[in-house]
Amino acid sequence: MAGNDVTMLKIAVLYPELLGTYGDGGNALVLASRARRRGVEVEVVQVALDEEIPDAQILLLGGGEDGPQRQATYGLAKDDTLAKRVNDGAVLLAVCAGFQLIGTSYEVEGGLHVEGLGLVESVTTRGAKRRVGDLLTRVGNRWMVGFENHGGETELGSNEVPLGVVEAGAGNGRFAGGARYVDGVRRGNIFGTYAHGPVLAQNPWFADELLTHALGRELEPLSSVADDLHRSRVREIGDFHDDVVDY
Repeated sequence: MAGNDVTMLKIAVLYPELLGTYGDGGNALVLASRARRRGVEVEVVQVALDEEIPDAQILLLGGGEDGPQRQATYGLAKDDTLAKRVNDGAVLLAVCAGFQLIGTSYEVEGGLHVEGLGLVESVTTRGAKRRVGDLLTRVGNRWMVGFENHGGETELGSNEVPLGVVEAGAGNGRFAGGARYVDGVRRGNIFGTYAHGPVLAQNPWFADELLTHALGRELEPLSSVADDLHRSRVREIGDFHDDVVDY
């Protein structure tokens, strides 16, 4: 699949009826638009709770409330299809509740600990306060902007690597070296984050990174108004000026 110079791209939005609270389904629209503008045929499918996960190049999990999150977890845990798709090369973007449920376990309101899917090693517990507000994260040499709204704090296992280091906001709500918060996780073709937005609409470079992995080739540059909006958001959230920040 990924890595084989794909010309027909399938994007699957998993359980949007449960994990569609914060508009993360818009990530599929961004990916489809940016792929089509480069001449790639795209099919976007919505996968309901009782449907099998298709053989798609990109799989998307969004955010949701505690009850629907548990339903989604139990549905995905019925078999190992999601793990098989990822192991076969599918790119997985998991946002907020989706990020929590692919981990080892997570805690919901009332103190119930729910076993996750174990695709990454992470434990989410209830934080002392809910994290709501703008999120700015350094991911490699790029800036990722978004909006977080979650009550959980996620601690990654010792072998896991965070997606990035937080400049503004809380992200996972756990510190890395230098007492900086980190956000998300990155393991191979798995990307997890607490950033809503939808995150790919606010970060066109991130959408292109996922497409590069899924299509198995470098993409030609694609300029859009989204790039200008991204730069504006980075400056605003980080209180930066153009002469002191790179994008």
